Amino acid sequence: GEYKKAKKYYDKALEMRAKIGVKLGIIESYKTLANVHSKLNNYKVAFDYLYKYADGKEELLNENITEQLAEMDAKYESEKKEQEIALLQKEGEIEKTKHVAETRRNNLIIYSGSGISVLLILLAIVLFKSNNQKKKSNILLSEQNAEITKQKDEVETQKLIVEEKNKEITDSITYAKRIQEAILPPTRLVKEWLPDSFVFYKPKDIVAGDFYWMENLDDSIIFAAADCTGHGVPGAMVSVVCHNAMNRSVREFGLTEPAKILDKTRELVIETFEKSNDEVKDGMDIALCAFNQKNNTLEYAGANNALYLVRNNELIDYKADKQPIGKYADEKPFTNNKIQLEKGDTIYVFSDGYVDQFGGEKGKKLKSKSFKELILSFQHETMDKQREILDKAFTDWKGDIEQIDDVCVIGVRV
Repeated sequence: GEYKKAKKYYDKALEMRAKIGVKLGIIESYKTLANVHSKLNNYKVAFDYLYKYADGKEELLNENITEQLAEMDAKYESEKKEQEIALLQKEGEIEKTKHVAETRRNNLIIYSGSGISVLLILLAIVLFKSNNQKKKSNILLSEQNAEITKQKDEVETQKLIVEEKNKEITDSITYAKRIQEAILPPTRLVKEWLPDSFVFYKPKDIVAGDFYWMENLDDSIIFAAADCTGHGVPGAMVSVVCHNAMNRSVREFGLTEPAKILDKTRELVIETFEKSNDEVKDGMDIALCAFNQKNNTLEYAGANNALYLVRNNELIDYKADKQPIGKYADEKPFTNNKIQLEKGDTIYVFSDGYVDQFGGEKGKKLKSKSFKELILSFQHETMDKQREILDKAFTDWKGDIEQIDDVCVIGVRV
C-alpha cells in the first residue's frame, strides 16, 4: 500500500533494465508503473504506461515471428544448396534427385506455410487481446475522468464554502478592529493633551496585541505603549483585558504613580485569568509615563519596555523591570523613576515590534542600536515629521519580508 515508495523503486527498475537492454523486463516495468500510477490517481500517466506495455508486447511478438521466419528461410536455402551440389555430383541420378528435392521442397513449403499460418493466427489473437485491453483501458480512463470531474466539483463546492467562512471570519475580525479602535485615544485627543507628540501605530494583522493608552489627570497626562502576548485576534483579546485593568487601576482605585498603577494592573490581570479552568500565562509588556506639565516632571515605570530620553542630542536609556504584567515566578513591586525634564527634551516609549523586525540586505533584526541611531538622526525634525521618517524607515528596512509583530511608538517633546 506504500504506492509512492513503490513508484520510486519501479522507476529505478525501469532505468536499470533500460541501461542493460532487458526488453521483456522493460515491458513488465511499464505494466507495474501503470498499476502504481493508477493507485496514486495519476490516471493519464497510468494510461500512457498501459499503451507502452501493449505496444511493447506486440513488438516483442513481431520480433519472435520474424526470427522464426528467418530461421525457416535459412533452412530452406541451406537444403536447396545441398540439393544443387548433390545434383552436380550425381548426374546419373538427376531425375531421382530432382523428384526427391521437389518432394522435399513441397514439404518445406507446406511446413513453412503451416508455420506462418500458425504464427499469423497467434499474432491475430495477441492483437485482438491487445485491442480489447486498450478498449478496457479507455473505459477505465473515462470512468476515472468522470470520478476526477466529480471530485473537482466537490472541491470547488468546498472551496466556495471555505471562502464564505473566511469572509465571515474576516468581517467579524474587521468589526473587532472597530471595537479595538474605539478603546484607543483618538488622534484629536492625543494632540489636545500632548500637542507636540506623535503615535506611530502599525498592527501586523487587522487587530493587534499592541495598544497605546492615555488618561488626563489634572496636571498630569498618563500615557503608555503596551505590548500584549501574541498578535492578531489572541493578542487583541489579551489587550482588552489589560486595557480594562489599567482603566480600573486609575479610575476605580485612584492611582497616579506609574509603578503603583502597574502593580495594581498586574494584580487585576492575574485575577481575571485565574478565573479560567486552564492556566493562562498571557500578559503584557509596557512602558508607562506620567507627564506633569505644571512642574515639568516625568515619572516612568516599565515592565520589560524601556524609555528613551533625548537631551542635547544625547540618548539616555531608562531600563525597565525585567518582569511582565502577568503571572511571573519572581514577582516584585515595579520601580518608579522620577525625571526632571528640560525644555526641548524628547521622550520615546515603544513596544519591541520595531526593533525585532527582520530586514535589510542580510534579513536580520533591526535591533536597539539602529533604532537609537535613527531616533538621534531626526531630532531636528518636528514630531509629525519624525513619525513619517519612522514609518518610511520601517517600510524600507522590512522590504519584501513579512511584518513579524505589531508596532507601537509614542514620541513626546517637552
